[in-house]
Formats: sequence, C-alpha cells, structure tokens
Amino acid sequence: MTKLNLKTGIIGAGNMGEAFAGAMIKAKIFSPSMIFLSDINQARLDFLNKKYGVLTTTDNIKLFLDCDVVLLAVKPQHIKDLLEQITLDEKYSVARRKIVISIAAGIPIHKIEKFLYAPLDEKIQKNLPVIRVMPNTPSLVLSGMSGISLNKNVSKEDYGIAVTILEAMGKVTKFDEKALDAVTALSGSGPAYVFYLIESMVEGGVKLGLDPEDAFTLTLSTLKGAVALIEELKESPEALRQKVTSPGGTTEAAIKVFKEKKVKDSIVEAMAAAAARSKDLSI
Repeated sequence: MTKLNLKTGIIGAGNMGEAFAGAMIKAKIFSPSMIFLSDINQARLDFLNKKYGVLTTTDNIKLFLDCDVVLLAVKPQHIKDLLEQITLDEKYSVARRKIVISIAAGIPIHKIEKFLYAPLDEKIQKNLPVIRVMPNTPSLVLSGMSGISLNKNVSKEDYGIAVTILEAMGKVTKFDEKALDAVTALSGSGPAYVFYLIESMVEGGVKLGLDPEDAFTLTLSTLKGAVALIEELKESPEALRQKVTSPGGTTEAAIKVFKEKKVKDSIVEAMAAAAARSKDLSI
C-alpha cells in the first residue's frame, strides 16, 4: 500500500481506534511515530503506546491542531461534547488542510460541520473536508467492510487518503450519505447477526446431543464453507439454497420451519430497526 507522510490523530482509543492504528501500521501506511492517539483513559494509552509504539496524549485540541488527518473514533453519544471541546477552545483554528474522518454511527456530516465550521470563514472551511465512515468490527482482524460518504470540500486526493487508510482494514465502498443508515444496519451491525446465527446453530447442535465444542467447530466450518462456495461459484444465495434443498429431504424440513416462523421477515424487520436507530443517534 501507499505510504502516507501525514500526521494522523485518532481521538478515542477503544477497539475501533486501536483497529485503525494497528491496521495502518501493519499495512505500513504510517510509521508509528506518525500516529497519535488520545483518550481519557491513561492506562489504555500507555498500553497502546507499548504495544504499537504510537504517540499518545489526553489533549484533544493539541492532537487536532498537530495532525493532518483526524479520526473521530468516539461513541455517537460523545461526539457533541468532543466537538464542542475542540471548537470552543481559544486555540481552535485550521492553519493548513486537515481531513476529519468520523466513524460515529448515525451522526450525519452536516451535524459535524455545524460545530467544526461555525467558528471558521468559508475560505477556511474548504480546507477542512469532512468524511463519514461506517466500518464494522471485522476491521479488527483486517476483514472489515466500510461505507464512506464525503462532504463538498473533499478533494480527489482527500478521498484517496481516506480509502488508503480504510483499505488497510478491509474493503471500502462509496455511498451517498443518505444510504449510510442502511449500510449501518447491514454491514455495521451485520456481524452481530452472524454471531447470533452461530449461537443458535451451536445451541441447536447441543440440544441434538452434540458436544458443545464439536457443535461450534461444525457451525464455524459450515459457515466458512458456505461463504467460500458462494464466492467461488458466483451464484445467488437463493440458487445455491435451492440446489441443496432436495424435495422431501432434511434441508427442506428445516427451511419449512424458517418460512413458518417468518425468519426472513424477522431479519428484514430487524435491519429496519437498526437503520431507524442509526437515524435516532443524530446529535
């Protein structure tokens, strides 16, 4: 991957903040000395400094002023306080071009702009592009899926920098921002749906008399195999399901129960609830 000679700051040293730092270092996009992490938890910062060699601070405004790329990796409910802390500080300014990337679920770009742009004149605002990203937890193991949306001040170069960072953790696709609530409901929350399915299959295996460890191994291998099959054959999941559902067979008996219980409808309804909650998280 392309190495970037930019100071990159991550505000929020939780799992996703660490995932970004670790992925960027592993992909050799940045050297550890070019990555700055801030958090209110000093013990957490000390741990990440020792683990990755990144620089750490508890001073968010200093990080913002010093860095060329600023990643907002705090929880949605903390975004408002963070942005107020930065923009109300008397030192707040944008002396050079700076990319702001937010991964706070449900927080629209215009709400971030409301804080970051209010103290700045229009000319300076153009030097502060804002990018909204919806990653997911498989990013922790470099198998993530991220949706990305841009504000009007994002240049082609800015976009390329953001994509380079995100591709260190997996795949990235650009969306109009209005689609990000759906992206959140599908790929953002999606890993939890898969974990729930795994829980259910393991529990079903145990109730049928299997050892829990064997049930887990069978479940995980089956899911991996199903994904590999769909990727290799490039057929629709519906077509592949029909191929393994023989009339009068065991699979058909299971699928009949899914249909009777409206499992597909429940999944679609659950995703709609997740998307609605994403909208609710707006500041």
